[in-house]
Amino acid sequence: MKRIALFLLTNIAVVVVLGIVASLLGVNRYLTPNGLNLTSLLGFAFIMGFGGAFISLLISKPVAKWSSGVRVINQPSNADEAWIVETVRKFADKAGIKMPEVGIYEGEPNAFATGAFKNSALVAVSTGLLQGMTREEVEAVIGHEVAHVANGDMVTMALIQGVMNTFVVFLSRVIGYAIDSFLRRDNENSGPGIGYYVSTIVLDILFGVLASIIVAWFSRQREFRADAGAAQLMGRKQPMMNALARLGGMHPGELPKNMAAMGIAGGIGQLFSTHPPIEQRIAALQNS
Repeated sequence: MKRIALFLLTNIAVVVVLGIVASLLGVNRYLTPNGLNLTSLLGFAFIMGFGGAFISLLISKPVAKWSSGVRVINQPSNADEAWIVETVRKFADKAGIKMPEVGIYEGEPNAFATGAFKNSALVAVSTGLLQGMTREEVEAVIGHEVAHVANGDMVTMALIQGVMNTFVVFLSRVIGYAIDSFLRRDNENSGPGIGYYVSTIVLDILFGVLASIIVAWFSRQREFRADAGAAQLMGRKQPMMNALARLGGMHPGELPKNMAAMGIAGGIGQLFSTHPPIEQRIAALQNS
């Protein structure tokens, strides 16, 4: 419930802030008596599309800590915590990035990396993962998450999401206006009618679904690269393959929507899944 409330409140706040910015810049007045002002509409779509994606990216680390209950290990309190911190440090040095924050959270087997910048990221593992895997397998999972950070996957996904969001906002309004103009072709009244607003809402939903499929596809390709990155950091493939095989027999813990793409596993359905099937990931490592 806490995660849902945070997700809704965050998104409402982002929309309000972006709406104010668009209003101050005047790009929200793209509907004119003479039709659509495409330049203003493109500016509006750009602000709403990229603005939302990058605000979400910038606040991703504090939101992740709060929503998942991550306890950052500032000073290891036991041998296991010291080992996790040193493992992250070892991989970060190999990957050429600054030491990320390291955290643990209560939950089913999973892990994630998040943060707006590769040199100020967070890598967190769940208690379920630590309890359900061998150290070598946990080490491979940590390598996978560090590889995400080193590859700049958080920024890449924000860019892709921003592009998709921009197209959704722009195209839905252009097509919605065209549909409304066709329906009102014999009406001399200026300004959009109800057809424009209904069409735009429906198209926002349809294009949004299509955009989600495209973003999920990019996310799946990024997972293959992170698996290969973990194998490279460890110097061999087998630990990552073993970790994936073990994960295939577990029930991965659910992550908040804004972090799902950065977990070790997750997603619903083949088209919308942020992660490829375990079997495909293992086969890709075997053939690499």
